[in-house]
Amino acid sequence: MKPITEQHLAIFRRHMVEIVDMHFDLASDEIGKAALDADLRRALLDVPRHLFVPAQLAAAAYHDSPLPIGFEKTISQPFIGALMLELLQVEPELRVLEVGTGLGYQAAVLAELGAEVFSVEIVEEFAEAAEARFAALGYDVRVRAGDGSRGWVEHAPFAAVLVTAAAPEPPPELLGQLREGGRMVIPLGGPDVQQLSVVVKTGDRTAEVRPVMPVRFTQLELS
Repeated sequence: MKPITEQHLAIFRRHMVEIVDMHFDLASDEIGKAALDADLRRALLDVPRHLFVPAQLAAAAYHDSPLPIGFEKTISQPFIGALMLELLQVEPELRVLEVGTGLGYQAAVLAELGAEVFSVEIVEEFAEAAEARFAALGYDVRVRAGDGSRGWVEHAPFAAVLVTAAAPEPPPELLGQLREGGRMVIPLGGPDVQQLSVVVKTGDRTAEVRPVMPVRFTQLELS
């Protein structure tokens, strides 16, 4: 059998986005809209997801399922990852904090959308691997290894916070680093099932929480 080429991978990527489109249509009542934002759709078509998974899984990178990336972690199902970014309402030059870099795919999509991205990853090996990918592909993302639940106070306040692990409630330090009117997208709940939620900061110590749909994520780790 011939090796998979970039042309083949581009076809897989288009198919992935079409599947995401279908999920958005089917879940439109929960999401509140039936279609991906056009800029996000373009970014999903442009970012080479197969370069953000272990090399042996590259051919499966565009399947509509999560994939293991090591250290008992996964890269999210494409639909869920796209939904989280859609709910974040990313715009060019928006300062975004990502908690849980993994191998860097979500941060790369954020950078492709023009956001100013800061990403914190508790697994040092992931942080190093993600930095190498960003450098090789030209994505301007700042990464550090550490406890993501504490945020990155030196670069606060953030207009948006994306948390790719679950917590019982919005971590107080992350809320503290979110500007008033800013939004956090986070799975809220225990270890089995959570609600993907949008948290909008309404004051110094207040926020509104909107559950969107049930999801299942690993728990946010503390260093």
